[in-house]
Amino acid sequence: MRRTLAVTGLAALVVGCGSAASALEAEQPATSLRITYWSEGKAKGDDTPEAWTLHCDPASGSLPNDRVACQKLKVLKQPFAAARKGLMCTQVYGGPDEAVITGTFRGERVSARLTLTDGCQISRFKRLAFLVPGFAVGGGPGS
Repeated sequence: MRRTLAVTGLAALVVGCGSAASALEAEQPATSLRITYWSEGKAKGDDTPEAWTLHCDPASGSLPNDRVACQKLKVLKQPFAAARKGLMCTQVYGGPDEAVITGTFRGERVSARLTLTDGCQISRFKRLAFLVPGFAVGGGPGS
């Protein structure tokens, strides 16, 4: 009798843990982004922006290749972090292109402005170019 109760209790514990694990997986921090892109810069005023959405786990939204974008984001540690303060950047202008990415990444609020105003910003924009379909990876006009 004791053995039957022990086995039944163990089975209930295992089943309970399985459903708890499933519940934890379902509650993974969400990634839900809105990407807005101005090829001539936001301040220009006469440039109508392009906009997309991206949701991960499961991948969806209006961004083309949403699954690929979610996979690329998954391996990046802090894709929306600003360049470190005091970082020496080449003074190269890459063009007027500008993008703003807002929303949540792994459950944390994010807001990133991507520009081509110097070497550090150009590098950051190119690293996240897979999120901005209208952006030419070559780096704006004349490149």
